[in-house]
This record gives sequence, structure tokens and C-alpha cells, in this order.
Amino acid sequence: MLGMALAALDSTIIATAVPQIVGDLGGFAVFSWLFSGYLLAVTVTLPVYGKLSDTYGRKPILVTGIALFLLGSLACAGAWDMGSLIAFRILQGLGGGALQGTVQTIAADLYPMKERPKIQSKLSSVWAASAVAGPALGGLLTSYGDWRWIFLVNLPVGALALWLILRHFHDARRDRPTAGRRARVDWPGALAVFAAGGLLLTALVQGGTAWPWLSAPSLLLLAGSALAAVATVLIERRAAEPIIPGWVWRRRTISAVNLALGALGLLMVAPTVFLPTYAQAVLGLGPIAAGFVLSVMTLSWPISAALSSRVYNRIGIRNCALLGIGAAALVLLAFPLLPYPGAAWQPALLMLALGATLGLFQLPLIIGVQSSVGYAERGTATASILFCRQVGQSLGAALFGAIANVTLNDRLTHAPAAIRAGLPHDLDAVSRALQHAGALTTRAADYLRRAVDTTVEHVYLGAAAAAALAFLTVLVLAPRRFPVHTEARTVTTADTTTNEGVGTNDGADAPSTG
Repeated sequence: MLGMALAALDSTIIATAVPQIVGDLGGFAVFSWLFSGYLLAVTVTLPVYGKLSDTYGRKPILVTGIALFLLGSLACAGAWDMGSLIAFRILQGLGGGALQGTVQTIAADLYPMKERPKIQSKLSSVWAASAVAGPALGGLLTSYGDWRWIFLVNLPVGALALWLILRHFHDARRDRPTAGRRARVDWPGALAVFAAGGLLLTALVQGGTAWPWLSAPSLLLLAGSALAAVATVLIERRAAEPIIPGWVWRRRTISAVNLALGALGLLMVAPTVFLPTYAQAVLGLGPIAAGFVLSVMTLSWPISAALSSRVYNRIGIRNCALLGIGAAALVLLAFPLLPYPGAAWQPALLMLALGATLGLFQLPLIIGVQSSVGYAERGTATASILFCRQVGQSLGAALFGAIANVTLNDRLTHAPAAIRAGLPHDLDAVSRALQHAGALTTRAADYLRRAVDTTVEHVYLGAAAAAALAFLTVLVLAPRRFPVHTEARTVTTADTTTNEGVGTNDGADAPSTG
């Protein structure tokens, strides 16, 4: 949990310090890469670390990840310009990729299926606490100290995590494929995965913002990603120990969950990216209050996840996931029905319900995948679903960003002639204009608020469509009874024989028997 806290806090604490960082180091035009560079490094390294943890064991990979993260944090605190800070953030991300995937895998290694929802909910509570405490701590450090402390605060937390892991965590390394022989790591495949993912995510993150979608940089990046993906497939087919083995997509259980969680990443962009803008521009809330409207989702999510075992033990993993994502689609569809301008408790209530539904969706699917494989494949399987979720988020940012721009441009183009002159032309500019609404007429300010309201409503409708896509994916592709590897069955025989949605399996996705 302390190791996970490093990654969780980092994602929330830095946002409040951006104005001070830009004021000190400059580089306003590229500061978004403080987030994008970190995201790229985390995403493209997830499958690599997953395979390495299966090859060398969990402990050395987790220790390496924490060490890289702390080294990156120390370097960030000493950054001398925006370019160096971005480079050190990428170094942090190289460690963050090891943290996110390996911690989830270790939880599956150590605890049987019956206890796993409770343990995973504790890990989720780290993210919930960080969502609330991160912005407040970041604001406190930057107001009464220096922005560099937001990185230095990682050092004592990480040092304690390292000490506890080195002292108390003993990796059994059961069923390792490399036992008794020298491990071979597919480094060409790792570089190809890194290149394909890095080029794709760079195109998605920068397209439509740094340059137009159909411009030469976007087209070159997308073409390069496609070529790197082809090279990845060719390399992985010939590799003795591939980074992304073919069974990840050949097994029905894992491929279905990969696609479903990719759709989850897609829909999560609506609340995490656009809801704060809605809360500030339409409801007139301050940044802290707007953050609270979003953070209630992270409070109900782990509670729902902890209770999900009572649901899937009765109706099965597949049906539990269908119930969760079906309810999530209804919650997302309810957002456009909110009154204008409405009160803050109304979207907060919807986000509370959304967190509860997604807790019933995500965790059972992750547990189902982790239980369908043995120790020697669990790191790779876990990393694959986290990788797909991250890629889904990047795709969602690009897709919903385009939807938002099209909707807002249409509203601004068709504004009444009396107020059209001087209106801003993008969502960020509209938000800034509404923060200083005194410079606008009452009619112009109200028109802009309604434009933002319509824009976010369209984004939420897109998120509901993504939830429907996840529902259909699970309904059509996921097995009715999730298979359980014999290793998991020997640990949790009592659980698997009473679970309607779980069967037994020897490691492949053959029809379940128990």
C-alpha cells in the first residue's frame, strides 16, 4: 500500500503546483508533458514489467520500480528548467509502471479469491485517499514552502516502503518457467513494445492540441506506431520468452477482459477530465469544491469493490460485471438530465453512484483473470489488462476531446450576433473567461455556461456509449463461467466449488468443469 501510495499521490499532488512550477522554470507551452510524459512511461512499460516479474519474481521488480521512482523524484526536485523536469518525470514514470502492475499481481499471489476483494479494495482506498489528500497537500506545500517539496515528500514514504518490502516480503516464485535454467529476456520485443506504445500515445496526447489531427506530425507518429506494432508481432512470434505472448489474446477470458477494461478507460475520461470543468464553469464552484464533486466517486468505488465478492459469489463474475457496467451506463445517461444550472450535490450524487457501479465491474474481472492463470503467467496477464485500460484512457482523451471541441465550436459559431464578437474559441479559453466573468455581459456569460453544459453532456453520452460497448464485450466474449487455474483451485477449493461464475482449469481457457 505504501508503494502504491507513491504512484497515487504523484498523480494528484502535482496538479496544484503547476502555476508555481511554470512561474519558476518557464515552459508554459510544454508543461502538459509533465503529465503526458509520465503517463507514456507508465503505460508502455506495464507489459514489460509484467513479463519481467514472471521471469525474475515480483520482489526485484517492485524494489527496482520504487528505486527508480525515488531517483526520479529526487531528480525532479533538482530540475533546473522545464525540459529537465519533463525528462525526470519520465524517469519517475519508468518506476511507476513497475509499481502499478506488480503491486496488483502480488495481491493476487498472496491472497485467495475469497480475501482478494477486501485486499484490492484496500489498495483502491489508497487512490481514494490520494484523490482527497493530494490536492490539499500540494496546495499546502506550494503555499508555505516550495514546489520542489511535492517531489521530496516521496522520499520518506518510498524509503519506508522499501524497508518493509526488503524485510518482510518473501517471494515464493512458484512455477517459474525459468526455474533450473538461465532466464532469457526478450529485449528486442520490449523495445518494439515501447516504440509502438510511445508513438501511439504521443500521437493521441498531442493530436488536436499541439498540432492538428491530419497534420504531418500526427500522421507520421501514427504510421510509425503501426510499423512498430508490425515489428512487435514479428519479433514476439520468434522470441523464446516474448514480452507480450500470444496467449494473452488467444485466451477468451483475458482477451474479453482486456477489451472491456479498455472501454472502461475510455469512459473514465468523462468524469476525470470534464467534470471539474463543468463544476467550475457551469456550477461556479472553486477548484477545491470541484475536486470534491469528483472525489466522491473514489470513495464509493473501493467500498463497492470490497463488497463485490458477495455479489459474484452468488451470480458469477460475468453477471456481476454486467450488472455493474449496465448500471454505470444508466448513471452516465442520467447526467444530461440534470437541471441547468443545478446544484453541486446533483452531479456529486451521480459520481457516488458511478463509483459504486464501477466497483462491481472492474474488480471481479481483474480477479477472474488473475485466478485463471498460474504464478508464472500472472504478472503478464495483470499487466495486459492494466495496459489496455491505460490505452483506453488515452484514446478517450483524444476522442472526447474531439467531441467537446466540435460541440463547443458549433455552439460558439451559432451564438447570437449580439454576443458573438469577442467570444473565446476553445474549452480552456471558455473556462478562463468564465473565471473572470465580470468582463462579460450577463447574457454572454450565461450563453457560455450553457455551451459548456451542452459540451459536457455530449461527452457523457459518449461515455455511456463506451459503457454499452463494455457491456456487449463482456456479454458476447467473456465465458459464462470464469476458469480457475489448478494452482488457485488448490488454495481456494471451498470458494471455487460454491461459485456459480467460476470453474476449474489447468491454465488454458478450456471449458470449466467445476
